[in-house]
Amino acid sequence: MALKASISKVRLSVSDLDRGVYGDFSLSVAQHPSETEARMMLRVAAFALHAHEQLTFGRGISTDDEPDLWLRDLTGEIELWVDLGNPDPDRLRKACGRARQVVLYGYGDRALPVWWDKYADALARFDNLSVFAVSDDERQALEGLFGTNIELQATISEGELWLTDGEATVSVAPGALMRAG
Repeated sequence: MALKASISKVRLSVSDLDRGVYGDFSLSVAQHPSETEARMMLRVAAFALHAHEQLTFGRGISTDDEPDLWLRDLTGEIELWVDLGNPDPDRLRKACGRARQVVLYGYGDRALPVWWDKYADALARFDNLSVFAVSDDERQALEGLFGTNIELQATISEGELWLTDGEATVSVAPGALMRAG
């Protein structure tokens, strides 16, 4: 019998001072059975960083042709493709061909530098790709906000995200390894 995804209901209030985006979002976030709580909360953090009324979660980590998050325009064209982890560069190449903008939040304090050293030159040719590093400490702190019914406030200023549930506050400042353009 296949394991089913767990669903977390997230009420997210975003104040993005960098982009001038303010809004409240009601999210149903499916956690794949093989996905850690830290990774799921990193998806929520990525949503906050790119908040938009049409931004949606992909079908999950077991789906090869969809990102963790994406934004499509009214014609179905992919405006934004957001992935997490240290994917195969072919996945990013395909994403760069399909989407106007691709953002990767890589993680793993040991694995990410090795991955980046191996693929940085090949990825440099994609002018619509941005790659950011999220530290293990930041991911673990995000895990502390996990729950099945979560209410979060997100404030973004100068590229840094502060997420709070009213009791704990977590800061995530993804370090840029490569910026689009």
